[in-house]
Amino acid sequence: MKSKRDKRRNDYTKLKRKVFFRMLLFIVAAAVTVYLLRNILRGEIGDRIVRFLVNAFHFRNSDAQTIYQLVIRNNMYMILFGVILIFLVIFSVSWFTKYFDEVSAGMDKLAEESDAEITLSPELDFMENKLNQIKNYLEKQKKATLDAEQRKNDLVVYLAHDIKTPLTSVIGYLSLLDEAPDMPPEQKAKYVGITLEKAYRLEQLINEFFEITRFNLQTIVLNKEKINLLFMLQQMADEFYPMLTPQGKQMSVNVPDGLTLWGDADKLARVFNNILKNAIAYSYENSVIDISAQQQDKNIIITFTNQGNPIPREKLETIFEKFFRLDTSRSTNTGGAGLGLAIAKEIANAHGGNIFVQSNTEKTVFTAVLPQK
Repeated sequence: MKSKRDKRRNDYTKLKRKVFFRMLLFIVAAAVTVYLLRNILRGEIGDRIVRFLVNAFHFRNSDAQTIYQLVIRNNMYMILFGVILIFLVIFSVSWFTKYFDEVSAGMDKLAEESDAEITLSPELDFMENKLNQIKNYLEKQKKATLDAEQRKNDLVVYLAHDIKTPLTSVIGYLSLLDEAPDMPPEQKAKYVGITLEKAYRLEQLINEFFEITRFNLQTIVLNKEKINLLFMLQQMADEFYPMLTPQGKQMSVNVPDGLTLWGDADKLARVFNNILKNAIAYSYENSVIDISAQQQDKNIIITFTNQGNPIPREKLETIFEKFFRLDTSRSTNTGGAGLGLAIAKEIANAHGGNIFVQSNTEKTVFTAVLPQK
């Protein structure tokens, strides 16, 4: 059932009413015109037509009278109807063309960079509303695209700058190892370890670049299978153990045994991985990250809860936009490319599900809703 707003947007009442009254007025005027013309054609003008036939074609007066009677007077209504019909067509085309011109001009304004609203005739208010809604939507889309592009460009600059640091370290330590082949084993092992760590960081940053490029080109193709959710989430929690231990953090998995869902295991693993990486990055030290899941109707509800600084309310929606980073002051060492949550949401949507977040001073909860089948 259409809402009242939809009915208002598609309301042709004003236009229909105006068409009706204009046509009624025209019919009344036409009837009066026919009546007047009929009397005129029967009077002096009729006599002039007879005289014209006599003078122009040399008819006898009786013959001219007969021709006038048979051709003109007996067909007077048909002649008048034809003339009025021609005027009616001309009038209608001219009148409706004016509306088409208005709508066309309004559509031209959709592409204009102006804050001015599109204005049409009162009887076209439903079309005016639609055009203004489209204009507002296009402006929002353009702004969102420009914002995303700006975030992407800023991020590329950040990544390019951050690449210099580990690259400089790698070159520096390798130069030291090259210049001092007789370096003590302990010192050499230390330098090799630092160089390897910086090389891994450099690889991570390069992967970030690939992620940025791949995000807009990648089409999500799902290869669905039956997934044991407890096994998957427990395995992921174990994989994050090395990242948790240095800060005293833990993960708690609370998923009913035997809970399964139908989906692409690799891509859903990426969803959960991206959410967990975010939870680890922004949770307090010595805190517990809780992973819970349950079935509600035909959906599986999976929650990821962590204790940390709350996400500002105005950022709860934009956090899922591509290239958005919650804390732009953080280095890319912790923040990433700002694609993780955007990609996670796209994968969830491709499965027919969704992801949303709630945050307050006590906790932040990411919730993934996925269909069981």
